Amino acid sequence: MNPSILIVDDNPAMIQVMAGMLKGAAQLRFAMRGRDALDQMAGSAPDLVLLDAEMPGMSGYEVCAAMKADARLADIPVIFVTGHGETEAEVRGLEAGAVDFITKPVNAALLLARVRTQLRIKSLTDELRNLATTDGLTGVSNRRHFDELLQREWQRCARTAAPLSLLMVDVDHFKRYNDHYGHPAGDSCLKALALALVSVAQRPGDRVGRMGGEEFAILLPDTDAAGAQEVAERTLQAVRVLGLPHAGSLHADHVTVSVGVGTYAAQAQPVPIADGDLWGLVSRVDQALYAAKNAGRDCWHALGPQG
Repeated sequence: MNPSILIVDDNPAMIQVMAGMLKGAAQLRFAMRGRDALDQMAGSAPDLVLLDAEMPGMSGYEVCAAMKADARLADIPVIFVTGHGETEAEVRGLEAGAVDFITKPVNAALLLARVRTQLRIKSLTDELRNLATTDGLTGVSNRRHFDELLQREWQRCARTAAPLSLLMVDVDHFKRYNDHYGHPAGDSCLKALALALVSVAQRPGDRVGRMGGEEFAILLPDTDAAGAQEVAERTLQAVRVLGLPHAGSLHADHVTVSVGVGTYAAQAQPVPIADGDLWGLVSRVDQALYAAKNAGRDCWHALGPQG
């Protein structure tokens, strides 16, 4: 897939000039105001931003600072494009978080070379980050990354008073599955289950993580208890539809899962919600999962909303 570049400049002629210089190098997007650029990035993050430093309203420096303060945008490289060539202007741009600095009038060869360099670095960085945050077997978030996502959404929950739901999903009698079919088949089973879970976590903010062994988790931001229970029911059905044979199961002829469900019904907070409340939610979801196991497996159980 081609990388994308967002060109931000209040001068449409300048946008047209740079677009011509970069034709064929990437997918190009445009914005003429800082706030519009941030809104675009929030909807679909580009791989690189070419940012005019001096714009009316919200300056390029302010846009860059806002990006670096937003975890979703902080890793996007920014090249400042400005008519000021003084050292002070370059230092200010680099201190704001930019990776490079180009002065106007823009030289086509220089622009293209620097853009290609930053896109190459971004690609390598993304690959390394993916290796560090992804479970090698299933392709979903690993435990460490999932915990970071959970913490981030918890903090957002504190700011916005939005509900937050969490599901724990455990494969029923998985040790017996491995004993009967062998570990390679067990690995294939986990891969198939991970894909099924991703299929039910449908919104962009929903995330699936492998917590270890045969246990997975689904993070559902902005989801109340009723919505979380609906996802839990879809999870059970998605796994049943796979129809993976399980001769070692004690209650079914196919692979099934048990699901624990928990929701934090957030209230407006004068101070950030304590981290202890987050881990209290995790503990409650674990209890719900054990309750589902004790209820006969292949079912979900939810404790009342915490808040």
